[in-house]
Amino acid sequence: MTDLWPRVEPLLAQVERPARYLNHEWGSGVKEDADFSFCMIYPDTYELGQANQAVRILMNAVNATENLRAERGFLPAVDMCDLMRAEKLPLFSLESCAPVSEFDVVGITLPHELCATNVLEVLDLAGIPVLSADRAEEDPIVLGGGPCAYNPEPFALFFDAITIGEGETATPETLQLIRSLRKQGASRREILVALAKLPGTYVPSLYRWRSEEEAQAAGCWIEPLEEGLPTLIEKRVFEGFAESWGWEPCVVPYTEVVHDRLNVEVLRGCARGCRFCQAGMMYRPVRERSADNIVESVIKGLDETGYDEVSLTSLSTTDHSQIADILTRINSYCDGKGVRISIPSQRLDSFGIELAELVAGQKKGGLTFAPEAGTQRLRDVINKGVTEENLFSAVDAAFSSGWRRCKLYFMIGLPTETDDDIKGIARITQQVLERARKIVPPEQRGSIQVGISCAVFVPKAQTPFQWDGQIAPEEAMRRVNLLRHSIKFRAINVGWHDPKTSFVEAVMSRGGREVSQWVYTAWTKGARFDAWTELFNQQAWIDAADELGIDSAAIAQASYETEYVMPWSHISCGVSTKWLAHERKKATAEKTTPDCTFGPCSGCGACQSVGIENQLSEPRTKNELLGLSEGEIAVEQEVNHE
Repeated sequence: MTDLWPRVEPLLAQVERPARYLNHEWGSGVKEDADFSFCMIYPDTYELGQANQAVRILMNAVNATENLRAERGFLPAVDMCDLMRAEKLPLFSLESCAPVSEFDVVGITLPHELCATNVLEVLDLAGIPVLSADRAEEDPIVLGGGPCAYNPEPFALFFDAITIGEGETATPETLQLIRSLRKQGASRREILVALAKLPGTYVPSLYRWRSEEEAQAAGCWIEPLEEGLPTLIEKRVFEGFAESWGWEPCVVPYTEVVHDRLNVEVLRGCARGCRFCQAGMMYRPVRERSADNIVESVIKGLDETGYDEVSLTSLSTTDHSQIADILTRINSYCDGKGVRISIPSQRLDSFGIELAELVAGQKKGGLTFAPEAGTQRLRDVINKGVTEENLFSAVDAAFSSGWRRCKLYFMIGLPTETDDDIKGIARITQQVLERARKIVPPEQRGSIQVGISCAVFVPKAQTPFQWDGQIAPEEAMRRVNLLRHSIKFRAINVGWHDPKTSFVEAVMSRGGREVSQWVYTAWTKGARFDAWTELFNQQAWIDAADELGIDSAAIAQASYETEYVMPWSHISCGVSTKWLAHERKKATAEKTTPDCTFGPCSGCGACQSVGIENQLSEPRTKNELLGLSEGEIAVEQEVNHE
């Protein structure tokens, strides 16, 4: 492969954070004994991508496979992108500084909807045709995967194939198939047809996109253009997760990155059933690694990397049936070593202040609670399973135990929300502040901080709320202002997500293949780095919709009956559409559904679909700690700002 380093090095003095583009970090390297190359790309800057666990997992899985070599790639920051174009320097891999276009296969993860234009920026900067239809025989096969793959249509024009589900076994298997076919002299189309027959793989170019009328009549939006192709693509699941070792070799970066610490995944999946949560649906069933596995992995990882912080990651870490034992043993090992432990997602019923103490030790930063909605009625609608009593009990215990900072997370625009629900956010937040002031000694009350963070609800594919529309950006701001004016205490800070970016996110989440053309046109008009507030180009998206005649507001905001066939009906996350529709009807009736890992099966169909049941190290039980009932709590260390 071509070594681009002699051309890259002179540019580094002209850009911010040149360490983004250096290789040779501790733990990195190039596998020499391989004849087939794969570049794994995160479509954003190094600081964000290097912290992504999917990149690490897939890199290790590919490099552990005979004949396959994997390297990393990231999208340069804006200054470097522009400089590289001016110098006609193509996008390069990090390990060997080789042109991405010279790899056999390029994989791009899709972590969120707002990365769409960055995918195009990656391909264009690499010199790979942005549209899959324009690629020649010698061009790399471009693969996609990740959370956004569960509605792949907004990305359909850009990828040769998209993997649905978990990639530990699927990605090496896909690469081996491409390698074998290439050696046999297969054409690009023959390779794509073979990939389309591989479980969990979707090849958009091999399917005709039907009109809405056709799709509703046929019950599916896609029609195969080749015989023998599936019309339902079911997700892949890594069956060996629970038994796999939690420690995986990782790269320790030279420069500071987001979540710069050792990450050990303790479990995968969540069955809490929050009706707005896509991750809770698509990662089922629940699979736990054992306490011994986790503790040994943490010890090995800290010894190997030198990190002074470890994060036990998952969608619901404190739901782990052995979490108290895990934290106690890790704390014992870390005692006196200056190592901090953090948990990104905690719940009050399984967490409690005792476990908060185990996580924070003597250094109490801030606590984050996520009631999500301001009234019990709306919390029941979304199946949150949190009461005001839970929240107030948690606040009382936390401030009594020495915490002084508290943030509350809510969503605005949830289905059935009213102004009373918005005012409820103000009411319970003010009660939190009042309770804190009563508990904290008078001389310390000046250190109390209570804040609100509001996100605009985005209807996600594969969830019970997929049929519900998003409120208009103008209405979102009206509700934000209603909340601000309902807050009586100036000491409460209110923050909110930009409704304009949430609107684009909703169109990407709910749209069909026509949205792929919208993304392409917006990119040609200058849209890129849309997740970066200061770089978001709203006008590019507006102009693109006008040029194409697309009613983007209708895509984001339309609501449907549950019988309506959505544009991702050909993609299965394991949870049945019938169950999602049933949950949507229960939401209307304000009825909740219990977590099946604590009780009977809820009938979602995930275990039956993938052939794996929930795998728990021990039976899960509720309310063992301090007698606390359901709720949610998160520890935010001073070094973390999540």
